[in-house]
Amino acid sequence: MVNSRRFLLLAATASCAAAFTATRSNLPTTTVRPSSTAVHASAPSRRDFFSSVAATPLAVTTSAGPTLPAFAASTPPTPAEIERIKTGYKNIQYLLANWEQETTVCRENGGECKRDADAVRRYLGLRSTTDPLFQIEKVFAKVRFMDDLDPDKLEDFFQATEDWNTTMNMSNSMAFISQFAEYNPGGGKDEVLKYLNEAQTQVVLAEKALKTILDAVTSAGG
Repeated sequence: MVNSRRFLLLAATASCAAAFTATRSNLPTTTVRPSSTAVHASAPSRRDFFSSVAATPLAVTTSAGPTLPAFAASTPPTPAEIERIKTGYKNIQYLLANWEQETTVCRENGGECKRDADAVRRYLGLRSTTDPLFQIEKVFAKVRFMDDLDPDKLEDFFQATEDWNTTMNMSNSMAFISQFAEYNPGGGKDEVLKYLNEAQTQVVLAEKALKTILDAVTSAGG
């Protein structure tokens, strides 16, 4: 019962906020572009726990009735899903390497150029169902069922999924605020840039988390 409840807690923690799907982004096909709680000393480590889960897939229920999220299937990710992680990671690298270019929008015919944080949300999979990282946490939930997954990487993997969720939500919030900062009372271009820089800091952390996740996936032959 204790292990079941702990599994539910971890599964719930691994889920992220609902994605924004307002518009469909046009992502090039030829260029890579388009996304703690303290543990008691007596409790088993996440590495031991997830090693046992990976070895023995199981369905979890409790007397109270809650069940695992629908996306927590006991099957490994498909090659196409793994490719989404790889593509999303490359896209985030591209965003960071071309930050000013990707977060600047200019009017046609040499018009005014303004900083715009919408690209941040697009690269993180928060703008369209066609974005590679759209609801990517569903793929993360399948990774533990991959064959030959290195148990030594499980703890870092799980921590990285938590970090991803946190940084993705923070990036989304900062980018959203930045988009409207110029028109808010007391706002202006300085406020736009302030929150855009905050979003950039979070994207750097998101890229680091996704790299750890990808490392665990590729170690299992993904």
